[in-house]
Amino acid sequence: MPYALDNALFQWRAGEARLREAAPEEQADLELAAAAVGDELRRRLGSAFEIGELADLYSRGTDWAEDIAARRSAGTDTAAVVDAAFGRYASEAADFAGGRTHFRERS
Repeated sequence: MPYALDNALFQWRAGEARLREAAPEEQADLELAAAAVGDELRRRLGSAFEIGELADLYSRGTDWAEDIAARRSAGTDTAAVVDAAFGRYASEAADFAGGRTHFRERS
């Protein structure tokens, strides 16, 4: 797995962990913010994408996603919300299987 993808996966998992550890009174706002970022990821990448495309989008900067999270009351956890949203969306990549890249034979 290329370093950039490996690093992104690490950050995305850390974001997910932060959301799980959030105080109960913060959970709803953080989940709504992550869902809003996920909706924007779907709009930008569509439903047919590969994990490398998601990592590339992430590496180009996430200011746009942090703006969405901030508008959705993520508070000081905007970066964690963004990372968690990317991590959740990664599971929908065509070539991603349980934390590792899955290569399909192309015809």
